[in-house]
Amino acid sequence: MAEPLRLKAKSASPGIASGPAFLAEPKAPSAERPDAAPASRAIGGYSALEKAIDISIGQLEHLADGADAESRDIIDFQIEVLRDPTIAEATGARMEEDQNVVFAWVATLDAYIGELEAADEEQMRARAVDILDIKNRVLGALAGTPIADFPPGSVFVGKDMEPSRFLAHDWSKGGGIALFAGSTAGHVALLARAKSVPMVVGTGRFSAVDGDPLSVDGNAGAVILKAGGMLIPPLAPAQAPTGDMQIASGELRTADGVPILLSININDPAEIDALDLAVAGVGLMRSEFSITSLADAANEERQLAIYRRVLEQAGDRPVTIRMLDIGGDKPLAGLEDLPALSPGLRGIRLLLARPEIARVQARALLRAAVFGRLSVMLPMVTFPDEIDRMREIFREEAEKLGRRSLLHRMPPIGMMVEVPAAALMLDTFGSAAFFSFGTNDLAQYLAASTRDDIDADAGKAAPAVLRLIAQAVKLTVGKPVSICGDMAGNPSYLPGLLAAGLRHFSVAPARRPAIRSAIIGLNADGTRAAGE
Repeated sequence: MAEPLRLKAKSASPGIASGPAFLAEPKAPSAERPDAAPASRAIGGYSALEKAIDISIGQLEHLADGADAESRDIIDFQIEVLRDPTIAEATGARMEEDQNVVFAWVATLDAYIGELEAADEEQMRARAVDILDIKNRVLGALAGTPIADFPPGSVFVGKDMEPSRFLAHDWSKGGGIALFAGSTAGHVALLARAKSVPMVVGTGRFSAVDGDPLSVDGNAGAVILKAGGMLIPPLAPAQAPTGDMQIASGELRTADGVPILLSININDPAEIDALDLAVAGVGLMRSEFSITSLADAANEERQLAIYRRVLEQAGDRPVTIRMLDIGGDKPLAGLEDLPALSPGLRGIRLLLARPEIARVQARALLRAAVFGRLSVMLPMVTFPDEIDRMREIFREEAEKLGRRSLLHRMPPIGMMVEVPAAALMLDTFGSAAFFSFGTNDLAQYLAASTRDDIDADAGKAAPAVLRLIAQAVKLTVGKPVSICGDMAGNPSYLPGLLAAGLRHFSVAPARRPAIRSAIIGLNADGTRAAGE
């Protein structure tokens, strides 16, 4: 049996603690979010912010009741920051620039946090988590989703820990703290020493799941993981998409021996479990099914947790995550009544019109990219400059993450081909790293159908869609190209899609067996194999 793994860390508070691990990173949401709509309706304008700040101050004052002098000083500092009129004024100024209250609050506090994280003195850098604590507390009050406590006796595992979370927890039943980053000069370290809670910082990321047995040695500065535990490397080699067909996870070939990639589409992180050895990867993850409210869209850490789970589960297989395709028939709860929205403002147009949404998701994707082979797909692209503008947002956010010393990597950025104007001009999209055909919208716009009527019209529109795809594939100039729309999962369209030159299909997990069987019975030109 493998020996337990002992990771070197820095002691922040002496003592030894053992217990089940509690991973502090936000959990991916379930497919059903019955609370999303009521919470989002609570998000309003300046009055909502004032109410959320008042709620947060009340929570902190409750924590201060009976607290020792050191704890009271920390809470008083946070209350003082919340009462600072310059914070509210800066948030209000952003709201006057047509930012929603959630994103205005996040942007204001993120600017403050960034300044502290870039400070030369460790004492100042350690204060960044205090402001993060305030930011998340008010964000939770705005969304109606307060931060929950964790089980007594657990070993808290995370990047850092908020002071108020420490103070709200019952440490009388034991437990400890192991932080990937953190500081011995931070307020939580001070509190841990005062309350004799074993704590270490600077472990680097390590693999653990909730409930794993874990020990914290605050005397020697170490974390002891169960057998099989591992330290996660800080950076993985860049994985750009390639035009070569490498069948690394289950070989699939046409009857005449041409290699085909078969990936799956997922709507919810739980569906990653369908990624078995016969699947090349995730050809499309629709992020809007996991980010269902404005509060989710403003929560970088929540998004990071969702994307990281999918990438780690996929291992060395590629994952393509589509940025939020919201607007039109897919509203984001809490965004419906914002000014400047119109039926045609959807996908990348909406993301560029509301860059605060795009920037949060870009940061989460940049940080997630270090955990696997991530590619990012842009929805509803019509013109080349839309890709250029989004790439600039990614570049700017990458620079900010670099200044904060947060691990990140620039993923390949491609586009979904679902607007006829774009399909006809693919050779002009030079900055797109790859293309993937979304046949649902492509068929709708070609047939001038409504979203409700396209199912009835899909069969009639199919010949036009197939002809357009065949023409568009010739314009991809050697870049990776795939198809992820519903036509990819329909065996009756497979001959035409193969004849058009497509060699990478991404389908719903339930459609994979039928498509796999159909592919091996066809030649690469779409004709049936002899004897079929």
